[in-house]
Amino acid sequence: MKQVYLFTIFGSTGDLTARKLLPAITELIKKSYDIHVIAVGRRAFDDAEYLNFMNKKTDQPLEIDVLKGRLHYLEMDISDPLDYLNLKDAQRAYLNGSTKRLYYMAVGPELFDVITDGLNHAHLVKKDDVSDVVAFEKPFGEDLLSAEKINALLSKHFSERQMFRIDHYLGKEMIQNIMMLRFANRIIEDSWHNRSIKKMSVYVKEKDGILGRAGYYDKVGALRDMMQSHVLQVVSLLTMDIPVSYYSDDVKNEKVAALQALSIDDSETILGQYKGYLDEENVPEDSDTETFVFLKGFINTPRFKGVPIYMITGKKLDEKNAFIEVEFEETSEQRKWHLPLSTNRLRINIAPEDGFQLTLNAKVPGLREAVQQVKLGYDVTNQGVGNLPEAYEKLLLDMMEHHRTLFTRWDEIQASWQIIDSVLKQEKKRYKYSDYEDLKNYIKNQTGETLL
Repeated sequence: MKQVYLFTIFGSTGDLTARKLLPAITELIKKSYDIHVIAVGRRAFDDAEYLNFMNKKTDQPLEIDVLKGRLHYLEMDISDPLDYLNLKDAQRAYLNGSTKRLYYMAVGPELFDVITDGLNHAHLVKKDDVSDVVAFEKPFGEDLLSAEKINALLSKHFSERQMFRIDHYLGKEMIQNIMMLRFANRIIEDSWHNRSIKKMSVYVKEKDGILGRAGYYDKVGALRDMMQSHVLQVVSLLTMDIPVSYYSDDVKNEKVAALQALSIDDSETILGQYKGYLDEENVPEDSDTETFVFLKGFINTPRFKGVPIYMITGKKLDEKNAFIEVEFEETSEQRKWHLPLSTNRLRINIAPEDGFQLTLNAKVPGLREAVQQVKLGYDVTNQGVGNLPEAYEKLLLDMMEHHRTLFTRWDEIQASWQIIDSVLKQEKKRYKYSDYEDLKNYIKNQTGETLL
């Protein structure tokens, strides 16, 4: 019997569904996965009207011909328990004895309780049955306390192995590649410790401001929006010890251990707010929300003890770019050359480009003793592999096939919030920066560190 996947999307008229979920589902259907969608919403649409409405919300047109016949729109009041019986009736057409039901909550966490209660009372989910799973987006709370409340209410009706916490960053090609780069290459793994590495830096930079998203952004800021999820997830992958196996739970055990071993140097924490933020539409005139974060941390494990880890994210910077830079120590022989030798560096590009570069020293060809930097690189987009899948396509497929490595477990969320809560308690004054050069100079003066 062919496996059928039934997605029920709450929040089906939102931008996330239009720009990410429907295109990803379309690509998976084209790859011959037997997927059907029930799009739940309060508006009065038929299927064609719904697809036309969603098509207008995207920059890239939806492939409506692919979705026709695969998608059914259901008008529904999620606060009315009786409407869940209508959802149950709508699902019957797709149930074949082996159907996997995937509930995607593309809504705010304030609606999780009413939706999961409705699903439970209509017997649309069975706790600990992995043929019924639920997915929801970051942010996973606003602090540790709110995250614990969200987890508790979801745990009433879903076990941990039924929950898929979506951090789309983990679906990016080079994020998936970090473990492969580290553990599948002897030349890297043998150098991945405090005797060889001088420092690590993780950058997630954005050139734009908040782009009219004050309603969301002013409540969370850069610490909660980017640092708690994206940046700390990358740090855990860079600094975890070798897992017992590469099954999901063994990998997560090591990621959690790395996060629990991470301490932040409070004296060097810098929080900033770009000049003009208070003039943005719907931003309160006294808002103290940070739009930039600079953290310096240490992983207190034998492998990384003493290696500083810099975490930098913010808006209104010099470029939109996300990358990791690992700087290596000098060799004992380097000092004898009396030449301007460069530090060996490994740069892992995450977005908008995917790939990595290793910077080495080499002699300039010719008669004279001179040195040059040589960069050895791998560019994913130049590999002739066709169109790379979007992060959501990978994440949805892993949900369907119950591969959990790219999804965050509750104790990962707990550990990351403990770190962010400790930073928030510092109550650092926000530095008002005009541009990236201004920030670089300020950080240099405050900490002695030079940003790229």
